[in-house]
Amino acid sequence: MSLKIDIRKLGLFNKMAKEGGNTVADHLSQMTGMETEMEITKINFIDIPDIKTHVGHAEQIGISIEMVEPPHGHILFLLEAGSAKELSHGMIGDMGETDPNASGFTDMERSAIQEIGNIMTSGFIDGWANVLDTTIDIGPPSFIFGPGSGMVDDLVGDRESDMALMFDSHVQAPDSNVDVKVYTFPELDELVELMQQIEV
Repeated sequence: MSLKIDIRKLGLFNKMAKEGGNTVADHLSQMTGMETEMEITKINFIDIPDIKTHVGHAEQIGISIEMVEPPHGHILFLLEAGSAKELSHGMIGDMGETDPNASGFTDMERSAIQEIGNIMTSGFIDGWANVLDTTIDIGPPSFIFGPGSGMVDDLVGDRESDMALMFDSHVQAPDSNVDVKVYTFPELDELVELMQQIEV
């Protein structure tokens, strides 16, 4: 597997992170009425065990999707229960029963979170596809509740390569407590191949 890439194309990593994140933030703002923005904190080639440490063992809500076309791999969104509740409440508004202070989720809140998962995953991939000048088909989102490190292990723990590309990005709503973290695990050789085809 060759991961050699023209140094002039390294900016594409930033562009992919920014485009994907901004698309998610725009879609969320439209659907929930909340002003959301994207902050890209880190783009790293990192050992998978280190990613698990970085994500941590706290229980969180995870939304993952599989890319079923190059660059294949997975994307994982992580959010605290409070963030999920606030986003779902913004989406539902006065249309249904929501209780921001209840510990569990109503059926309507669960449905809203699922739709938010669809918005975020498809938005992020649309942003990537624009930069890479391709189409990327994805599977349906999977929803998980548990330790973030366990989700990473389930998604990429059996890879032959012990490294992954980590985009550590946050979608935040400044006027609320919403904070969504985005981690991406593309197949590195396929991603590099797509990037090599782009004129810069």
